[in-house]
Amino acid sequence: MSNSPLPQDDVAAIDELRKVYVQLCDELKKIIVGQEKVVEQLAICLFARGHALLMGVPGLAKTLLISRLAETMSLSFSRIQFTPDLMPMDITGTDILQELPGGKRAFEFAKGPVFANIVLADEINRAPAKTQAAMLEAMQEHKVTVAGRTYTLDSPFFVLATQNPIEQEGTYPLPEAQLDRFMFMIGVDYPTRAEEIAIARTTTGASLPKLEHILHGPKVIAFQELVRRVPVPDHIYEFAVDLVRKTRPASTEAPAWLKPLVSWGAGPRAVQYLILGAKGRAALYGSYMVRMEDIMEVAEPVLRHRVMTTFTAESDGISSRDVAKRLVEELAKAG
Repeated sequence: MSNSPLPQDDVAAIDELRKVYVQLCDELKKIIVGQEKVVEQLAICLFARGHALLMGVPGLAKTLLISRLAETMSLSFSRIQFTPDLMPMDITGTDILQELPGGKRAFEFAKGPVFANIVLADEINRAPAKTQAAMLEAMQEHKVTVAGRTYTLDSPFFVLATQNPIEQEGTYPLPEAQLDRFMFMIGVDYPTRAEEIAIARTTTGASLPKLEHILHGPKVIAFQELVRRVPVPDHIYEFAVDLVRKTRPASTEAPAWLKPLVSWGAGPRAVQYLILGAKGRAALYGSYMVRMEDIMEVAEPVLRHRVMTTFTAESDGISSRDVAKRLVEELAKAG
């Protein structure tokens, strides 16, 4: 049964994950000012075995945050700067002709930057479709194919892609089907005035501190498996399904106000990620069962890139984020 109580070992493991998450946040605070919500959503994605797409203007410490997250977890990290001339083999790796003893030659596979535990795909919308597809195959299948041979990527494998929302010239926006591969779209907003003063103080002095290693690969994998075992009450499954069905403008379940604002709603993958995200959040906060507040907290990052708004919505300044927020609030009141 999905809502049966957790065994005692899992209860202890969730208590441990809660402590680890608090330590992780404390370590990142030594370098990253604010952005608590972003850190929480990144951690949910990581422990739910999902990938994340970060949206934010340049200079908001997205790269710094992700590289330091990898540092606290003793995981290998690589950054791929996507550019219009980036080829698939620049990501996956390629065969190189090597000279062997005795004068013989043979091809040897040289691994590309995708062979890391945490991969930052910086400005993923700058690369052409073929290169984006190679990256997305790695995300979905956890393997890459080069010259007819398949290579498996190490676990854990976590892709964080960034998109710059202001500069769209010379970019190749990710198609909706590829956006759907990302568990969360995480909005990275400008800091508050107090946070910006703190950033100025901490980043213009001596070199940044080294962070403690809190986790390692096998422990991350164990926590990912634990998150999958967190029980979900039946009414939470029903809430997740009802919420996603209401995003579809052609559905009879969609509210009247939504129909002129949305051209395309979320698919079944949104339901899966709502449940997984809620499980991840419940575990991080030390809860032994998914609660309604967990699903409400993850609804916006799950839905904002899966709900496509119409021209009418855009001209009225209504974003998919606003639509998702209103739907969650209405459904919660009705429930």
